[in-house]
Amino acid sequence: MQGHTGDVRSIAWSPDGKTLVSGCTDKTLKLWDAATGKMLASLQGYTEDVYSVAWSPDGKTLASGSRDPTIRLWDAATDKLLASLQGHAGAVYSVAWSPDGKTLASGSGDQTVKLWDVATGKLLASFQGHTEAVYSIAWSPNGKTLASGSGDRTVKLWDVATGKLLSSLQGHTGGVYTVAWSPDGKTLASGSDDRTVKLWDAAAGEEQPR
Repeated sequence: MQGHTGDVRSIAWSPDGKTLVSGCTDKTLKLWDAATGKMLASLQGYTEDVYSVAWSPDGKTLASGSRDPTIRLWDAATDKLLASLQGHAGAVYSVAWSPDGKTLASGSGDQTVKLWDVATGKLLASFQGHTEAVYSIAWSPNGKTLASGSGDRTVKLWDVATGKLLSSLQGHTGGVYTVAWSPDGKTLASGSDDRTVKLWDAAAGEEQPR
């Protein structure tokens, strides 16, 4: 699939598996037919690099995060810009939808994780505790916990309802750029520029023994 003119920083499948969205340093999001490779649309309006993209669980809305540093919501069917969420003071490196599709989480170079009400665009909460940029965020399958990976070499687990920091997972010797939950929500995986992938017991807040 060719058409971007910069580095592709993020890709995501639509829930039905028929379409891909890509975010790029050419300041665009592009939609692609996964079966044919055909470009379906190019979403424009950003003045800075697009770092992160994510589909809503129902497949109707796209979220994107940029260096500029806004979060934008797009109608996936019409390609129309629905809202621009402002509140971060640094680049938005990661966006993630809650399992019920009502809340969007974002991680930023301003060292915070923020929660947004998708229906109103209102900022619901700002989680603070990282000391460097937040590069990756992921919701637990039950939607109660949020994991964040940062350049400060830690993975933090947050209680979504209260904003309380549940645990700070330490062990990486480099920045943490990606985090992902197991389907049962018991294990968290993290990837770092220390060239390792670590598995963590989410309940205990400890690295799993090999």
